[in-house]
Amino acid sequence: MKYQGNTDFSHHQADKIGVLITNLGTPQAPTKQALKPYLREFLSDPRVVEVPKVIWQLILNLIILNVRPAKSAHAYASVWTEQGSPLMQHTLAQKDKLAAKLHDMFGDDVIVDCAMRYGNPAISDVIDSMLKRGARKLIVLPLYPQYCASTTGSTFDAIAHDFTTRRWLPDFRFISHYHDDERYIQAIANSIEAHQKQNGKPDKLIFSYHGIPLRYLKNGDPYHCECHKTTRLVAEKLGLSKDQYMTTFQSRFGREEWLRPYTDETLKSLPAQGVKSVQMICPGFSADCLETIEEIGVENRGYFMQAGGEDYQYIPCLNSSDQHIEMLAGLVGDNLQGWKSSSQEDINTRAEQYAQHQSENPNV
Repeated sequence: MKYQGNTDFSHHQADKIGVLITNLGTPQAPTKQALKPYLREFLSDPRVVEVPKVIWQLILNLIILNVRPAKSAHAYASVWTEQGSPLMQHTLAQKDKLAAKLHDMFGDDVIVDCAMRYGNPAISDVIDSMLKRGARKLIVLPLYPQYCASTTGSTFDAIAHDFTTRRWLPDFRFISHYHDDERYIQAIANSIEAHQKQNGKPDKLIFSYHGIPLRYLKNGDPYHCECHKTTRLVAEKLGLSKDQYMTTFQSRFGREEWLRPYTDETLKSLPAQGVKSVQMICPGFSADCLETIEEIGVENRGYFMQAGGEDYQYIPCLNSSDQHIEMLAGLVGDNLQGWKSSSQEDINTRAEQYAQHQSENPNV
């Protein structure tokens, strides 16, 4: 194997600490043509779909990629803006605000960037850019509060694969979850309180998380447990009784059983139980995207209202709010403990040693 080098590297270059935030990804445009390669990459990940590869590739290429891109393109078009994908907009804003915050905390030693697990900007490309800018230590923060193999685990896979191609590996730290971090819980609770101060309290507050197949839970994935813990801690912070809130799971795909209760079926059934007003929040999403704006904000609203509901409200994700950025900066700060960038003395020594080597070995 030929390992990647860095022809732009200079021995006079100051070492930096890199902070990379990541999210799931987004197509380049809300079109069938743009959705097909994006869905192929996403649904080809064995962490996402745990089905024997030969069987799944037949299903994916013969059926799903001939049907789903057009349907997904229509959904993406409904949330697309002049600035592009909502997820990309929020992630770029998070990156910029986090960079400013970390600069205030640590100065020029820290550089911040963002990448997407699927689509662009690709993780490998962004890591390459950060290393060229001097990152010799790297913290990766996937913006998934609750660990799941198909999200957090898949992000680690992508980074590990990238590292197998590199000559110089950075010191590396990976934040795998923060579902019960006090700062995160407080930020979610504050967002709910702020919304209810303006809009009143509902009959039921529903915490909706992205679903996964039930067998992933049975095989040891902690995601289900971490979602329920997040809900419990936020409810305790708000002083809610058990009949005032519930946890549900959305976005199921395929025919097998997923984590229950399902968000859509729950909303269809609640009005008949006397629940006429609900407020929805999606704590598993760090930024509003297709699954929150269209699926929760529009599609599931329709289910509830058609079943006899009277008031349906969606509480936005934390996005690039100041408290969210403060919380993310705190997580990064916790993981910077014991790390420092190289001193000027270290840089000068390295440069002198390299210059001496060159003078003694001019033909090397």
